[in-house]
Amino acid sequence: MTATFDRIADFTFDLVPGDLAETTRDAAALMLLDTLGITIGSGPMEAGVIARDTAALLYGSSDPMVTARMMFDGRPVSIAGAAYASATQTDNLDGHDGYNPTKGHIGVVVVPTLAALAEVTPDISGPEALAAVTIGYEIAGRAGLSLHNTVSDYHTSGAWNALGVVAMAARMKGMNREQMRQALGIAEYHGPRSQMMREIANPTMLHDGSGWGAMVGLSAVVLAEQGFTGAPAITIEADEVLKHWEDLGHFWQMEHQYVKPYPICRWAHAAIDGARAIMLEHDLSHTDIKHVQVNSFYQAACLFRDVPDNTSKAQYSLPFAVAAQIVHGRIGVEQISGTGLSDATVIDVMSRISVAETDKHSTRFPVGRWADVQITTTDGRVLDSGDIHARGGPEAPMSRDEVIAKFMEFATPSLGETRAAAIRDAALGLTRPESKLSDLTQHLYDAPEA
Repeated sequence: MTATFDRIADFTFDLVPGDLAETTRDAAALMLLDTLGITIGSGPMEAGVIARDTAALLYGSSDPMVTARMMFDGRPVSIAGAAYASATQTDNLDGHDGYNPTKGHIGVVVVPTLAALAEVTPDISGPEALAAVTIGYEIAGRAGLSLHNTVSDYHTSGAWNALGVVAMAARMKGMNREQMRQALGIAEYHGPRSQMMREIANPTMLHDGSGWGAMVGLSAVVLAEQGFTGAPAITIEADEVLKHWEDLGHFWQMEHQYVKPYPICRWAHAAIDGARAIMLEHDLSHTDIKHVQVNSFYQAACLFRDVPDNTSKAQYSLPFAVAAQIVHGRIGVEQISGTGLSDATVIDVMSRISVAETDKHSTRFPVGRWADVQITTTDGRVLDSGDIHARGGPEAPMSRDEVIAKFMEFATPSLGETRAAAIRDAALGLTRPESKLSDLTQHLYDAPEA
């Protein structure tokens, strides 16, 4: 074993919940709640239905030690199948949290993993659950940095967030250090190193690969428990990645996630925010718009340009998202699905939007997601947003109340206000020493009432 692995194992097994700062625990509870809102909101969507049905068809288990109910569905499958289904479902409503330096997402696998493992491990305290959540974020985030800085291609989050899944399972299942090391190697080797820019160019239900990241992570855990070997994980143990692990336990990535105000690819958010700011400041209607010029970074400029004909393309379309914000003043599930895809007014405004790459914004990526927007009005004014950084991250955070309101907005239509409020209160209540994880999970498995 290497010194870096020993540092990660010490962190995973020896972290005491009481050692976490109050700000870290609060961030873990809030990110847990935020991701749950997207998991719930995405439940009726086609991708989530297919993922759950597929898990029931292919990924069942007869062993109660590895069997879990799928979230907001109730059917029993393997823990890997349950995590796969919920992560795939969540990934297909692009409103879950992310971390700028990794160019990707962590909560999308952490929350499904927590829910799956809660079915096969003894009930733990709320603070211990938040410690497991934090471990998942801290390990996955650094694995992402290691991968992005040692390979040439840009891979989806599933390529590296699987390692956070392993760390959570090692903690919650009481694995030994050797089992954890082998599981990390297996998960890294089989992690889906899928090409993100290919999905950006042709958006589908594949999204960010996180369903397979969750599946691979928990499958690796079971394999390692059975004696399968796969170590080392080079994104952990190679000499050239040591620098990405040196601040583990000192700098808390958990506190630096961004929350998405819109269920749209994060790369489009600065443009949406720029248009939103101009519209609000000048009290504009979509009928006042002659032309919109968006300048942003290269990856944002690569987002889907045509009129989307499905939800996946809508979530990866910067012009469509900006047009929806201009027309409706918000972007919810209804704007990116169903009849929202054929909204004639949105499509008309979209035809008046141009997008270009600007070097000054490209050089700030991935640490920042910047854009500037100019709106030319029908009466000849040219209104400029100035440089805008996407809302929701540490630089321009959403307030706690705004994040809670977002959860209720996405959860209530499927579950009703009473059950949504119970989940809200239980998730935020996990910070209390007397709380139990089961206070939350008792609300997470039953299918919504018809």
